[in-house]
Amino acid sequence: MPNNKISGNGLPGKANTEKHPKSILKKRTVSLSRWLHIYLSMVSFIIVLFFAITGFTLNHADWFGNKPLIKKHSGKMNLKWVKTKDTSAIDKLNIVEFLRKTNGITGKVSDFRIDDGDVSVSFNGPGYAADTYIDRNTGEYKITETRFGLVAILNDLHKGRDAGKSWGIVIDITAILMTMISLTGIIMLCFMKKKRFKGLLLFLLGLAILYTVYHFLVS
Repeated sequence: MPNNKISGNGLPGKANTEKHPKSILKKRTVSLSRWLHIYLSMVSFIIVLFFAITGFTLNHADWFGNKPLIKKHSGKMNLKWVKTKDTSAIDKLNIVEFLRKTNGITGKVSDFRIDDGDVSVSFNGPGYAADTYIDRNTGEYKITETRFGLVAILNDLHKGRDAGKSWGIVIDITAILMTMISLTGIIMLCFMKKKRFKGLLLFLLGLAILYTVYHFLVS
């Protein structure tokens, strides 16, 4: 005798073997969210940890502040680069490269100012600053170089301060990853019937606490 399967309505058919489209979509959504949540968390673990730690050190900068290391440099450069009536003829490229090679100056040029009697050049980087003053009549220069320490470097990287466009891209990517990790976590929670209510309740509670702190203690 043929072995026909009986469906939920008591009639032979394939109701038990066929899955509802909504059920398939649900499982695929949960599976994709779980996959993204796990692997995005692993890929971004170090960078997210970095921004978490530096968020704390930035908020308590006075706890981790070190005495800046200040160095003074002086010397003389090619007078032709700076002594010219036409200020547009001042050789900015050679001046900057000379200061870097001769005195070990790092960072990017943040300001290059030309006055009647002198030229001032400022270099800045994460946790770093160097200010140069050049006498246009003699070619003599003086540099004040300041290094603020490791924590200052990390804090400036957190803010993207004087870190350049490449580091700005890293910050943008980190923000996208953190957003996706958060959203995939919420998506997974929405499909957990036993934990969904408590989870969403805690989510709303956290939102309410954040708003309360802002409203009464900040604004």
